Amino acid sequence: MKVGIVGASGYSGEILVKLLLRHPNVTLAAVTSRSQAGKPLAAVIPAVRGADHGLKFTDSDPAALAAGDIDLFFLALPHGAAATYARALVAGGKRVIDLSADFRISDLATYQKYYGEHHAPELLPSARFVLPELTSSAWKTETRLVAAPGCYPTSILVPLVPLLRAGVVTREHIVVNSYSGVSGAGKKVDEMYLYVERAESTKAYGLVKHRHLAEVEEQLALHTGAATIIQFNPHLAPMRRGIATTITVPAAPGGTIEQAYAAWRAAYGNSSFVQLLPTGETPDTAHVVGTNRIDMSAVLDPRTGNFILTSAEDNLVKGASGQAVQIMNLWCGFDETAGLL
Repeated sequence: MKVGIVGASGYSGEILVKLLLRHPNVTLAAVTSRSQAGKPLAAVIPAVRGADHGLKFTDSDPAALAAGDIDLFFLALPHGAAATYARALVAGGKRVIDLSADFRISDLATYQKYYGEHHAPELLPSARFVLPELTSSAWKTETRLVAAPGCYPTSILVPLVPLLRAGVVTREHIVVNSYSGVSGAGKKVDEMYLYVERAESTKAYGLVKHRHLAEVEEQLALHTGAATIIQFNPHLAPMRRGIATTITVPAAPGGTIEQAYAAWRAAYGNSSFVQLLPTGETPDTAHVVGTNRIDMSAVLDPRTGNFILTSAEDNLVKGASGQAVQIMNLWCGFDETAGLL
C-alpha cells in the first residue's frame, strides 16, 4: 500500500519517515514540505541515508495529492493547515490520519474557543478521534478521516479512563502535572526554546487554558459517560523527548490499589503498548523514548486518600507518529505492532 506524509520535515514528520521506510506492509511514496521541496529526503533527514529509496521532497499541493495514486496520507502539519489538506484528500477518496488538533475536538464551538477558526468544519461530524487502546473498533468502517490523539492527552487518558469507568476514583479534584520535552513545541526558532534558555530550566506554561485540556475533557466525558473537569498543569522540561505525567485523584469510597490494577489489567491485558509497573515503581521517560510504549503505575496514599497515577511516553512516538502508525495498522488490517517497537 502506498502512503504519503504531508509536512514531513518537522519532528513528527521525521519520525513518520523513519517508521514508514522500515514498515513491512507499506511503501512510502511521497514526502512533502513547501520549505524543502526539491531536496533529497536524505539531505534533510540524514538518518535515513541508504534507506530513502531516492525520495525527494515535493511541494504539498492538496489537489495534486488528492488526484494521485497514494492510498493513505499522514498530515504532520500545524493546526489550521491540516484541515485544508484533509478536505481535499477526503474528497479525493483518500484515507487520512491527522496528527494536528484540527479534528480531535468534535464540538465546533469548543474548537473555536481554544484554536480559533476551523477551516473544514463540515468534516467534523465524520471524523473520528482514535486512541487505539480505548476507542471501540467501529471507527474502522465509519470514516475516512482519523484524528490521532495529542501527546499530553494520551499520557492522561490511558491511565485515568479505566479507573473512572470502574468507579475506583472520583471525578472531583483531579490534578494533572505533566512534563514534556522541548520537541513537543515543534521545529521552530524561538528564544524560549533555545538550548541556553532550556538547559537547567523547568517551567510551567499554558496554565488554566492549555489547548489539550479541551481534548482531554471531551474524551473523558465520551469514554466515561459524564462530564469530568481536571486541573491540568503542563511543564516544559530540559530534555529533547518524552512526557512524564502525574495524576492525583481521590479514591472512591472503598477504592483499593488492587481494584485500580484490576481495572487496568481488564482494559489493557491484551495491549501491546501499555506496560503496567508494580505499585511503588514509577515510570521513567528514559525507558520509553524511541518506543511506542506507555509505562504507568499507581500508588494509594492512605494519609490523603488519593491515588497517584504516573505515566511516561515518547511524545514523538506514542504521543504522535508511532500512535499514528498504530492506527494505520489497525485500520488496514496489518499486525498492530508492525513497524513499531
